[in-house]
Amino acid sequence: MGVRHRSRHEQCSPRSCTCCRPNPRGGTCHPGSGCPVQGHRAPPVRRLDAGGPVAAPARGRPGPARRQGVDRLVPRHRRRGLGAGEKGGDLTGPSPVDRGKPGSKIHALSDRNGLPLSVRVSAANTHDSLCLESLIQAVPAVRSRRGPRRRRPDKLHADKGYDYPHLRRMLRARGIRPRIARRGIESPQRLGRHRWVIERTFAWFTGYRRLTIRYERKASLYCAFVTLAAALTCHKRYLKLTT
Repeated sequence: MGVRHRSRHEQCSPRSCTCCRPNPRGGTCHPGSGCPVQGHRAPPVRRLDAGGPVAAPARGRPGPARRQGVDRLVPRHRRRGLGAGEKGGDLTGPSPVDRGKPGSKIHALSDRNGLPLSVRVSAANTHDSLCLESLIQAVPAVRSRRGPRRRRPDKLHADKGYDYPHLRRMLRARGIRPRIARRGIESPQRLGRHRWVIERTFAWFTGYRRLTIRYERKASLYCAFVTLAAALTCHKRYLKLTT
């Protein structure tokens, strides 16, 4: 088949023009047909930008690579130690209630209304009785209407996990009457008469998503977030009573 030409006034479209395809007979389009391709040759390409010159090569031999961060794998005796990309941190331990996963535990001491007075952070496998004395010592001075500020409560309610003779002696030495449930004597049915107060306090802490899962490797940062949550809880209670 020959090449089909178009008249002067008819433009050549890419779909209908056959001269843009290879033609073994060597036909060409009419010079005035408007076809961008003449004689099966592409139009001349404009001069490309030459750009800047290539920089000169660096002088001397390259030095050793520098270390910017801590290695993720730390070699230790007979095993691989804790690296930067692994989970862990200060005050973490296997949780007895979460299949032994590493975690932390929050300890809190509240008043009768559930407002947190002091908070502590320890490993998940730490017994509750080991942090009671530090919680008592961290209670701030509370301003009263008459007399000096009070630093110690009149009595302390706790569950059977704090039923130890040395804790009772410590509370009596500070002028605090212990109201601790005795193991084997107190009925578990009456355990929730006073325990619901502190359980509600922990429920308030759970409302802050930053405390549900610990992302901080340093225990000081996580303890700071717990203290901030306790301050916000007291502030919300204050606004509710004053407004």
